[in-house]
Amino acid sequence: MTLREVKDILDAEVLVGQEQMDKDVKTAFGADLMSDVLAFAKAGSLLLTGLTNPQVVRTSDVLDIAAIILVRGKKPSPETLTLAEELKIPIMTTKFILFETAGRLYQRGIVGCMERVDEERVRT
Repeated sequence: MTLREVKDILDAEVLVGQEQMDKDVKTAFGADLMSDVLAFAKAGSLLLTGLTNPQVVRTSDVLDIAAIILVRGKKPSPETLTLAEELKIPIMTTKFILFETAGRLYQRGIVGCMERVDEERVRT
């Protein structure tokens, strides 16, 4: 799926990276803790988050994230947008909450980065 298709599915506004909308994505990861993103997100994934600070862009750069999708209509600071432009990381914003954003993408074939957790492992 291309970022352009993601934009349409989420009725999103592209804040940075309009020229990268033909980039393909297959996976997504949603989190507001950058430590979770560092531990579990995969290169080339979408990052779904409510965080708008420059650290989101820096973390995305380290992991080679395909694009950042801000949920709940969040808008980042000019500093964050400038950093994203410099690092060539697209940022979009959608009015949907994180849960609905992930659900809409999942329904259209985007899968999560983590394998399903074995329930037996969770109990121990």
